[in-house]
Amino acid sequence: MCMFAPVLVYFIVFKYAPMAGYLIAFKQYNFTDGVFGSPWTGWDNYRMLFSDPTSLQTIRNTLVISLLSVFVGFPFPILLAIMFNEIRRVWFKKSVQTLLYLPHFLSWVIVGGLVVTIFSQETGIINQWVERLTGEPFPFLYREGSWLAVFLGSGVWKNAGFGAIIYLAALSSIDPSLYESSAIDGAGKWRQIWHITLPGIRSTIVLMLILSMGNVMEVGFDQVYVLQNATVSRIADVISTYVYRLGLQGMQFSLTTAMGLFESLVGLILVVTANRIARRFGQQLW
Repeated sequence: MCMFAPVLVYFIVFKYAPMAGYLIAFKQYNFTDGVFGSPWTGWDNYRMLFSDPTSLQTIRNTLVISLLSVFVGFPFPILLAIMFNEIRRVWFKKSVQTLLYLPHFLSWVIVGGLVVTIFSQETGIINQWVERLTGEPFPFLYREGSWLAVFLGSGVWKNAGFGAIIYLAALSSIDPSLYESSAIDGAGKWRQIWHITLPGIRSTIVLMLILSMGNVMEVGFDQVYVLQNATVSRIADVISTYVYRLGLQGMQFSLTTAMGLFESLVGLILVVTANRIARRFGQQLW
């Protein structure tokens, strides 16, 4: 109990106590009266939020980018873990793992700088090749479709290697005799992966999918802020940048808190829904 006390205090102080601040989503907050003294406005902030085309566009952008990030990025850690598991040369396996884990420990400021340097229209490495082939550079970061592809690709590159650690741990629990028996029966690598490896880590896959669904409405501020520009703001403006722009810069604390509470409720609904769907297939988080 004593060992668990610091963890309990941490969650109470930094996770649960700040939830009282959600009250300002239903108030006209001002610094003078504070959180509890500010006048109540009821659902006015939500009426304003859902009647504003800009905020609706922001919610739509967040949902689209988050779903694409989940469905594009989710399979890569699984594929990497399976490939790592098939490598037999230890020195090569460790070298590749180190190179793929490294981007996770770099901040998005560094990663974003690398991405902008590589895909820059004037001096980017990629555009130097494109210009040699086509005669003119391509504005990767200034077209909505290509910007979205760069955004998703950079997210996969940064997080897939580290995410594979969880699946590698799950793979280590599979009985090696199953592979030996299947090899004796004539099963090749693909059949072993399909009939032994994937079923062996199915519970972990379902668990990670449920957890990722809880973050569907959360697009990281750092990645978007570093990579976005005015040209692609129609699809690049998400809830995190909306809250930063209107809340911190525009001082509209009540409106942006209402947006944050809406985001959290949607995440909760998605987690519960994903868990119920998983329960139907014999897998669940709780």
